[in-house]
Order: sequence, then C-alpha cells, then structure tokens
Amino acid sequence: MPELPEVETVCRSLRPHVVERQITAVHATVDTLRLPVDLEGLRNACTGRKLTAVRRRGKYIIVEMDAPRCLLLHLGMTGAFRVCAEDIPFDNYDRVSWSFSDGTAWRFEDIRRFGSVQVCAMPVPGAFPDCLRHLGPEPLNDTFDADYLSDVIRGRKQPIKNLLMDQRTVVGVGNIYANEALFRAGIRPGRKSGHVGRARIASLVGHTKTVLEEAIALGGTTISDFKAPDGKEGKFRLSLQVYGKEGHACPRCTGTVAIRRTVLGGRATFHCPRCQH
Repeated sequence: MPELPEVETVCRSLRPHVVERQITAVHATVDTLRLPVDLEGLRNACTGRKLTAVRRRGKYIIVEMDAPRCLLLHLGMTGAFRVCAEDIPFDNYDRVSWSFSDGTAWRFEDIRRFGSVQVCAMPVPGAFPDCLRHLGPEPLNDTFDADYLSDVIRGRKQPIKNLLMDQRTVVGVGNIYANEALFRAGIRPGRKSGHVGRARIASLVGHTKTVLEEAIALGGTTISDFKAPDGKEGKFRLSLQVYGKEGHACPRCTGTVAIRRTVLGGRATFHCPRCQH
C-alpha cells in the first residue's frame, strides 16, 4: 500500500495537470471500490467546478474545488492516476474519470479496487474534512517530536513497530518506512513500546523524519505496483537497508549477521538481531 512518500509524490506530480482545470463531466465504470462510488453525488459536486488545490493528509489525497466541498481519495493497494486525452478509450482498470474543459481527462485506475473516491464537506479552504479528525500528527511536522511520542508510549505493551504504524499515533508511516526507521534507530521492532527509553525515542523520531524525507526526494518506493501519475517509479527501493532483505548481511554489522524476517501485526518485519535491541 502506498505510504506517505508515495502519496506525497502523487500529489506533487498531479498538481500541474489538474489544478485550475474545470470539470465538465464525471464517469465511473464501477458501483463500488473499498467504499460505494456515488456517481450521482460526484457529478452534482464536481460538474462545472474548478479544482483549486491538491493536498495530502496522511495517506489521503484531498482535492479542493471552488466550492465548500472536496474530493477525498485513497489509493488503497493498487490505485494510481493518469491524465490523458479525453477521447482515449478507458483501460480495463479505469474506475473513475473526470473530464476537463481543455479536452483532457483525469483517471483513477485501481486493479484490486481497494481505493476510494468520496465527496466531503470542507467549508474552509485549506482545512481537513471532519472524517479525518481521528488521524494523528503528520510525522514531518514539529508536533511529532520526542516529547509527544514519549507521552503516547508510556506504559504501552504494544510492539513499537505496530504503534509507529498506527495512524492514530502518527500518520503515513507504513510498513516499509517503519522497518527502515527502526533499523536506523537500533530498536528491535517487537520491543514493547513502553520499554523504549527517552533517548531512543528521540532517535526514532529523528530517523523517521529522515527516512520519509529521503524517500520523498527519491519519489517514494516502488516494490510492485506503485507509480506516479507521470509513470515514474519510486527510487528509494535502492536505498532500503532491511526491508525485503531477509538473509542479506546487515549493512551495519560488517557482513557478520544476517537480516531476519518475522511477522508483527500480520506484516512482514525485518531487523538485525545484533544491532537492534
């Protein structure tokens, strides 16, 4: 599933193609994705409206309009966008399409149909829909710091990796980047959250920010399905140190210890048994 760097990459790539474009029509080829597709509601909300901004909140994409509403989009596991000429036939996996007055079309494709397309009220431009109020702070904002995370984990028995991936704790940190941040911080993913000391929490916060910033700069991580609207793949996969490296030599232990794979919370987890504790 695309994580924060991939969603941020999609937003940045999408903006030049949709902002200031006026929608003339909306089409859908399915009745439901992860959530029902309300085609009539989409048409009523979007037709004749100009798109004014593309922003991200966690793993959600918010597309603002010149109206007190927005589009709230989630890529799911295999969702992707492309912009093409309006008269190009739909592909097998095109699910929703917005036609623009300049003759182009913005299309949402989703092979596995785990993404979502919703219309949400947003009376104030630049705000966030009420349905996202449950989300934690953005990891690249100053509100996500060692003091905050230390307060959250106090007394918690949940594995630190699971807590880092909990969107109520901090948004957008998925499996790939949790593995990488914990490795850089030298923390075993299965360690109980409440047993991680203040200094190591500060290290984890810093490395989480660094890993995400590096991944954004490289366009995210392409493992199988992810691609930006311009077709480019994420290059951070070339910088991965532990994720998907089971049996490979630990890059920090001079080749003497192999990376191990376990499962935490149903997700593949990778760590070095020597330098992460």
